[in-house]
Amino acid sequence: MTSLDSVPRVRRGVRCTYDKTRDSDVVLFPEGVLLLNETAAAVVSRCDGAASIGDIALALADEFEGVQPDDVIEVVDRLVARRVVDVD
Repeated sequence: MTSLDSVPRVRRGVRCTYDKTRDSDVVLFPEGVLLLNETAAAVVSRCDGAASIGDIALALADEFEGVQPDDVIEVVDRLVARRVVDVD
């Protein structure tokens, strides 16, 4: 189960980029393309295998108003389900 102590990392073969056509941040992965909102893109960019979800939540709270640790856990859980990130 994902917790604030969990450490997410982007899976091998997954690439984060900005798609000019869609005017959106996207994740390219073997199963397809995932459009990201600004907050989700910020979460993915911090899934480096070093920062815990708690660390990510603290960083995002400084950057985005109203971001709660449970919001970050939910985003990471969705990314795990889509096979974009792994969690240690």
